[in-house]
Amino acid sequence: MSVNVNRTVSDQFYRYKMPRLIAKVEGKGNGIKTVIVNMVDVAKALNRPPTYPTKYFGCELGAQTQFDAKNDRYIVNGSHEANKLQDMLDGFIHKFVLCSECDNPETDLHVNPKKQTIGSACKACGNRGMLDTRHKLCTFILKNPPETDSSCVKEKKEKKNRKKDKENGSGSGEAGNHNDIDAPDAVDGEEDDDDWAEETTEEAQRRRMEEISDHAKNLTLSEDLEKTLEERVNLFYNFVKQKKESRAIDSADKEILAEAERLDVRAMGPLILSELLFDENIRDQIKKYKRHFLRFCHNDKKAQKYLLGGFECLVKLHQSQLLPRVPIILKDLYDADLLEEDVILMWAEKVSKKYVSKELAKEIHAKAAPFVKWLNEAEEESEGSEAEEEEEEDDDENVEVMSYTFLKLEKLVGRQTVFIFNIYLINNQS
Repeated sequence: MSVNVNRTVSDQFYRYKMPRLIAKVEGKGNGIKTVIVNMVDVAKALNRPPTYPTKYFGCELGAQTQFDAKNDRYIVNGSHEANKLQDMLDGFIHKFVLCSECDNPETDLHVNPKKQTIGSACKACGNRGMLDTRHKLCTFILKNPPETDSSCVKEKKEKKNRKKDKENGSGSGEAGNHNDIDAPDAVDGEEDDDDWAEETTEEAQRRRMEEISDHAKNLTLSEDLEKTLEERVNLFYNFVKQKKESRAIDSADKEILAEAERLDVRAMGPLILSELLFDENIRDQIKKYKRHFLRFCHNDKKAQKYLLGGFECLVKLHQSQLLPRVPIILKDLYDADLLEEDVILMWAEKVSKKYVSKELAKEIHAKAAPFVKWLNEAEEESEGSEAEEEEEEDDDENVEVMSYTFLKLEKLVGRQTVFIFNIYLINNQS
């Protein structure tokens, strides 16, 4: 999901967007670390090298950082939540990205290592100023100015190699011997003349066409983001539908997520996927498309709420087959980590007519009641589980007979059987 670069701006038509940070914790113990999965994309949206925000996190958290530009891995030691890093990124943006005059992020940094200064120039309002270099990150920026970023260095090397190739191709005889002499680089004006001459080559034409293509893609992106939410949802729906009809849906989970983020409809993704990927055989389809839904629902409660909405719509379409199986299907979604416990409990507290009629919503909630009750009981049991484990170690006879039976039953046949047994008891008692 995209967010405003300046998150203090609530205007829905604010055109400066960036991807929401995705953080993945790896390792255990002293080796635990947080990988910022999409740091390259975030940094590109901010027009800053990805090492800068990563190092900023390290400075703020007092943690070491690691950069692997070749594999696009940017790491902060320790375990850190994505939301916490996102809030911290706001500090970086205000200090090192936004213009101090107009608050636009269209700024470039100009570093002078000799004078130990960092300047900022805004392309939107023309404001120029100096950054406060007291922050620890400034030391890193002075040692690693933006011009030394790997992409910039690569581009300069390519330009230099093209120039050498041109000289080697055009020289002959005595003139060719001059290639063995180290000559000083051309001044800026001469270098520009060389670039103009190279534009006639086939390679240069191919690069120019690629640049035009990329520019066209950016224009399309901007146009799509200016459309209404309904139009963007329809675009995403048609994208997923096309993948399904072309039988490319199974391996298209990353593409689907990227398209949802491009259209800024990521949270609503599970609602669309439910309509297109689920039918009366939902239990088998949860296993088949688990990866697709996890890309949206993992640690995203809003997306999980949309998934529940999609589930209610599905029950409406296949009421006779799915209504009796509501608690089992919710259990499948829960076991697949597509729904978190607190999201389900929050949903169960209030009957809503947002997706289906009030009457059907009440029926769905009534059918879900055994599963919700089981969740509540499991939560209560987990609170005292540590104490029970200690008692079991000391003296198994001190455990209450009913709790002991259920714990052993769960170990022998799994939570699924215990859950079904609970539903059986509840139905008999009622």
